[in-house]
Amino acid sequence: MKTKHEQILTFIEALPVGEKLSVRLIAKELNVSEGTAYRAIKEADNLGLVSTIERVGTVRIESKNSENIENLTYEEIVKIIDGEVHGGFRGLRKTLAKFVIGAMTEEAMLRYISGESLMIIGNRDEAQELSLLHGAAVLITGGFKPSEHVIQLANQKELPLISTSYDTFTVGTMINRAMTDQLIKKEILRIHNIYTPLERTQYLKKENTVYTYRMLNQESTHSRFPVVLPDMRLAGIVTAKDVVGQDDSVQIEKVMTRNPAYAKKHMSVASVAHTMIWDGLEVMPVVSDDMTLVGVISRQDIMKAMQSVQKQPQSGDTIADQINQMIKESDDESYVFQVTPQSTDSMGTISFGVLSEVITESVYNYLSKLKKKNLVVEQMNLHYFNMIHLGNALTIKPLVFDENRRSARLDVQVYSEKVLAAKALVVCQLIQKK
Repeated sequence: MKTKHEQILTFIEALPVGEKLSVRLIAKELNVSEGTAYRAIKEADNLGLVSTIERVGTVRIESKNSENIENLTYEEIVKIIDGEVHGGFRGLRKTLAKFVIGAMTEEAMLRYISGESLMIIGNRDEAQELSLLHGAAVLITGGFKPSEHVIQLANQKELPLISTSYDTFTVGTMINRAMTDQLIKKEILRIHNIYTPLERTQYLKKENTVYTYRMLNQESTHSRFPVVLPDMRLAGIVTAKDVVGQDDSVQIEKVMTRNPAYAKKHMSVASVAHTMIWDGLEVMPVVSDDMTLVGVISRQDIMKAMQSVQKQPQSGDTIADQINQMIKESDDESYVFQVTPQSTDSMGTISFGVLSEVITESVYNYLSKLKKKNLVVEQMNLHYFNMIHLGNALTIKPLVFDENRRSARLDVQVYSEKVLAAKALVVCQLIQKK
């Protein structure tokens, strides 16, 4: 029999997209406490079944597909511009590919209107109606409100009709920045993109025996398995060294390692790789917030993911990307960087953060030449000797003075106009296949 929590989730899932709901409504409808209803709605939010929008409330939404991660949804646009939704609630989870500023006649607008677009426009009923009829959502600027006829049309077409108090230029700038940020975000791989789900995960139960482990180990590509309780919550991890010398009849619970390192689906691949490589882990359990096992992540998964990211074209430039584009390589294994106005502080000298990033990117480039592409800068001690002014040309000279299988330490000297201006000790973690 389903628990009350599961009953509420089933009820919410059955609601039509665009339907509003609240804690009080759920509690009354299903005869449960408001606390139980609140927890279930929060879980539904995490599962992508509902979304809480300011000035609108909690709304049943359409599940968002992971392949649309590079695009913004109209729901996210509402939050970015502090907007108010007047109609088309069912379309809030749809994505937009572009936005158009409708500062033109209705006839001229037609060539720019298309599906998955957002028409930014003022207080013009005919233009708003034309956009909705041709498949574009509408954003009304300047604090104006739509007419009842336009609201009904938005509901009929299931296209969001939004208003904001900001002017057109400000809104366009905010959305453009958000779309660039989203392109950068999609390149930050997270565990949920690459982990092996539970149905394909090999695991043991705490009541299993060492014999069960040995049989499982023979058919697996690794020797490290999660151990779960009867309710599938993570209890520990068992490895080959745990069972060495143990009798086949010994229970796994007695030999397993308790409180193992684990990952969650929202974590970045880079942060998990840091733990796995440094601690020498070939496999790590992936768990939900209540410690229920949902799968595993392996070192091979991480290596494949990092290699595929390196092959992808750049879609959105971060500050690190911009600095890297400004660094030029010299013939003597050094790097040159010109101090620009954007890289200075209020006193006209290079920002400490920019200098740190210049050194970091130079180290990446230097180690990449040595075929050590998968690495993480773990620590930097930077000493600033002389002022580095706007317009100065920097020469960065990295040198590896200590290296092992897991890490490398470099001495980096920074010259400004041929004078030593800064020096850094950089420690890098090398991520390599076992």
